Amino acid sequence: MGIVNITVRDNPEQHRYEAVADDAVAGIIQYRDRHDGARVFLHTETMPDFAGKGVASVLVRQALEMERERRQMVVPVCPFVSAFLERHPEYKDVTERPTR
Repeated sequence: MGIVNITVRDNPEQHRYEAVADDAVAGIIQYRDRHDGARVFLHTETMPDFAGKGVASVLVRQALEMERERRQMVVPVCPFVSAFLERHPEYKDVTERPTR
């Protein structure tokens, strides 16, 4: 059973997106901004009380939508985000492949 009401917000002071449910942080995506303006998604984490409820997928989708609105590219280093993008090719316009 998924959580019905999740709000996603950017928390630039902590360099992360946060999924908020029931006034608690339910999940995060840590990121780093590159000098060229791209945002590197480093790590996605769901808090234990919210595991298995679809929080991470909602978080990634909404974070990608926010980046699309800003016309900012995302570099998916996080394995969860990379797997999400494999299943959702509609976000190819906002992502670029990681380079080593």
